[in-house]
Amino acid sequence: MQCQYVNGVLAVDGVPLEDVAARFGTPCFVYSRAAIEARFRAYDAAFGTRAHRVCYAVKANDNLSIVRVLERLGAGFDIVSGGELERVLATGAAASDVVFSGVGKTAAEIARAVAAGVGCLNVESAAELARIADAAAAANRPAPIAIRVNPDIDAGTHPYISTGLKENKFGVPLDEARRLYREAHASRWLEPRGVACHIGSQLTSIAPVVDAVREVVALAEELDAAGIALEHIDVGGGLGIRYQDEQPPAIGTLVEALLAVVPARYTVVMEPGRSIVGESGVLLTRVEYLKAAAARNFVIVDAAMNDLLRPALYDAWHEVRPCREPAADAVTLDCDVVGPVCESGDFLARGRRLAVVPGDLLAVMSAGAYGFAMASNYNARPRPPEVLIEAEGARLVRAREQVGELMRDELARLRDD
Repeated sequence: MQCQYVNGVLAVDGVPLEDVAARFGTPCFVYSRAAIEARFRAYDAAFGTRAHRVCYAVKANDNLSIVRVLERLGAGFDIVSGGELERVLATGAAASDVVFSGVGKTAAEIARAVAAGVGCLNVESAAELARIADAAAAANRPAPIAIRVNPDIDAGTHPYISTGLKENKFGVPLDEARRLYREAHASRWLEPRGVACHIGSQLTSIAPVVDAVREVVALAEELDAAGIALEHIDVGGGLGIRYQDEQPPAIGTLVEALLAVVPARYTVVMEPGRSIVGESGVLLTRVEYLKAAAARNFVIVDAAMNDLLRPALYDAWHEVRPCREPAADAVTLDCDVVGPVCESGDFLARGRRLAVVPGDLLAVMSAGAYGFAMASNYNARPRPPEVLIEAEGARLVRAREQVGELMRDELARLRDD
């Protein structure tokens, strides 16, 4: 994303963020279509002539326009709920381009996925495998599956987004995976297509990912020798982005390392999310008040933890930039940037140095992933709009919620009214 000061005003791909805020208000999420397209193409090109499928992890940002942008580029989609399946299908994507992951698929979600014809269901337990077989039998349609293996490898990331250790809820151990593949192979209603792993998110090191993939490749080779031939190796996603001082590997470097351990006869499935959309987005917010307390200074803004949960949930760091470049002699303030939600954990940034006054517009950077997707209506706050910057300028791709909409489906009457 081209996010830089132009004549002293912060702009995304040449569009001044002050203009976006004037049109759509604040808080407001803003995304760069060019940045999203460039990141997807980087993944796709890195595979060269090797058979592959880049499946965007919809949970990172499920806005229909973003999903549609990626569908037009030829992406597949990694989903973790029935709702995400419906969102993907609503954009015109084919169900066969969908990988359904997730540890808690309901019977209804599985039945819908089987009926729709999803490309693969990534299985997380023996009970889920049985449930898929029942759904496939009821639909009279065999279901394509892959077992997600938990390799017990430390991804070196935040514990809340680590998924490849034995204490995590995800996947099954290797020994159990072997047994489940034998069961699936013997079933009329299950078609083993691949083997999967995913050890975590915001990964900044290649070695743990390669170690995990090496284990699932060894399992695939073992199964092949036993007469269970698989078509693909699902290497997961999780490549990190730079929020502060992280140094994640380049996309091409990661893909090259993975291809080195996956035999060419397997199609490689990869499921990036954050690394496609994360750095494409900013959250715009307006300064309401400056407040000096005994222990610290607060910049109180109109965005809050319900808009961007990552700082409160993970103590995550997001850069905060004034949308008008401060003068060289501007007075700076050591401060925390906080929102109006009634929680001490409601902060967007802590320990920053900013030159701001009430009314200033700020941009919270790298907010394209797990921003709006994790937003809520806590404190009866409507969720913000989403805006996509395209060649033609800024386009509204989700309208701001209104308070009346939040109450639309509620009943205020009592039985004795």
